[in-house]
Amino acid sequence: MTERLEADAAGIAQAAAVLRKGGLVAFPTETVYGLGALATDDAAIARLFAAKGRPAHNPLILHVARPALAHEFAAFDARAERLAAAFWPGPLTLVLPLRREAGIAHAATAGLDTVAVRVPRHPTAVELLEAVGGPVAAPSANRSGRVSPTTAAHVLADVDGRIDLVLDAGPVEVGIESTVLDLSRVDARILRPGSITRAAIEAIIGPLDAGETAADEPLRSPGLLARHYAPKTPLRLDAVSVAEDEALLAFGPRPLEGAGWTLNLSPTGDLEEAARNLYAMLRELDAVGARRIAVMRLPEGGLGEALGDRLRRAATA
Repeated sequence: MTERLEADAAGIAQAAAVLRKGGLVAFPTETVYGLGALATDDAAIARLFAAKGRPAHNPLILHVARPALAHEFAAFDARAERLAAAFWPGPLTLVLPLRREAGIAHAATAGLDTVAVRVPRHPTAVELLEAVGGPVAAPSANRSGRVSPTTAAHVLADVDGRIDLVLDAGPVEVGIESTVLDLSRVDARILRPGSITRAAIEAIIGPLDAGETAADEPLRSPGLLARHYAPKTPLRLDAVSVAEDEALLAFGPRPLEGAGWTLNLSPTGDLEEAARNLYAMLRELDAVGARRIAVMRLPEGGLGEALGDRLRRAATA
């Protein structure tokens, strides 16, 4: 059984000790709950991949308590410095050239010459990372490809018995994973949209490359697999009608009628509220026994880009 601890001083101290000894700890960030392992410990990283059932070619994001600590294993250019100053701590991950002499576990970067890094703003995450003292690799704390966890209960539903402990600090703030920006090339490119929007990034460093990652290109960050964030129940997107044996994931003040089960991401049409509710509601509707989950169309701009990305990947067969 996985131990569940309150995210108080004693719990954080115990979790840090577990991580330093090579254990696996799930902890809250402002985005989703992450599953942490010491990034310089090859055996711990191998345990993390096994616990999630994660493909070896899918790299991890390294989390540190302060921006200065990221410079020890990642090479920053002027763009990275400006973005870190603007958005860290916060839900922005930067993909940067790896400093190999830093001793980051080979598997944590999937053997690439780049590394993904961010500084979270959740107080529990920051205190834990400070107590550990080194970078912690932390993908979402769920089985690979499944719906990401936004509460400790979600973590235990997926990986109970596979990890050492989970720090419980209640529901997360943002609800979807961080924006991932690739700065390892001349033209910066968003690899995974998130709550730090394209417009916000372009306001700091100028226009971004709008191209997509080639199918034969190595994955430089999490969130790029075709099927991801997926419940077991099939999803049908952009629904304009719904059947009695379907569950409805609605959005806005006029939800469709006729579904056997309905949850509304945001009755007022607030995308931030929708992001906070997305994964919890997908999990809840996944459990009702519906033939399919019908999803109403969401706006595409701003945070809608990230929500659309998650839903498209969740709907991929």
